[in-house]
Amino acid sequence: MATQGLRPVAEFQFQGFVFPAMEHLMCHAARIRNRTRGRLTCPAVFRAPFGGGIHAPEHHSESVEALFAHVPGFKVVVPSSPQRAYGLLLAAIRSNDPVMFFEPKRIYRTVKSDVTDNGEALPLDTCFTLRKGRDVTLVTWGACVVESLQAAKTLSAQGIEVEVVDLASIKPLDMNTILRSLEKTGRLLVVHEASKTCGVGSEILARVAEQAMCLLKAPPKRVTGMDTIMPYYKNEEYFMIQEQDIVLAARELVEGWK
Repeated sequence: MATQGLRPVAEFQFQGFVFPAMEHLMCHAARIRNRTRGRLTCPAVFRAPFGGGIHAPEHHSESVEALFAHVPGFKVVVPSSPQRAYGLLLAAIRSNDPVMFFEPKRIYRTVKSDVTDNGEALPLDTCFTLRKGRDVTLVTWGACVVESLQAAKTLSAQGIEVEVVDLASIKPLDMNTILRSLEKTGRLLVVHEASKTCGVGSEILARVAEQAMCLLKAPPKRVTGMDTIMPYYKNEEYFMIQEQDIVLAARELVEGWK
């Protein structure tokens, strides 16, 4: 359909159910532009709910956005609010290349706001600065935006001002916004629900080290999920990131490296 003039939007019930289709996604959809030297493109959107917080088995709740970000040819998007989901989905549909559109399940039920149906798309290569701050740059995405904003409010009451950046676009990665924030704060904290090892946070830290090490006043930190399979039912509460985890990490960045 996508190679014959249509712009299909397909939905997987959960991100963990994508794997049987990986050969078609990675070896064909993502490569069709390169394989045909631009004669064909694949303007398709693949939606999939992901992330924990619903007390379900791991294939309903895991976060593997880094796996798709590693595939050349894919764009990877994670909205964190209804309005941004609207604008990013429009942009994804209008894109001439395949977009993996991952929707945090916790936000389905916990974040409610009015949406303006104005037909305006949001850029697929831009971060969104949700809160200004001078002390710490906190980069996050998806459902972790909620805990990050709560933590920033708590830290503000303690005299630490955190700039919260919603990554939104995992790939392409908007490093310009992150680096501009680091020019002010000099401290970087990345928060994501996925496991730590080889996560998107690792890529962000690596790029900062390559491009702007001199801006850092302290070694960057990550607050992430554990390097283990997502536990199910109430045990996932031990896996999920809590507001206090973010608060402690930010305080260590500021107070431990004065």
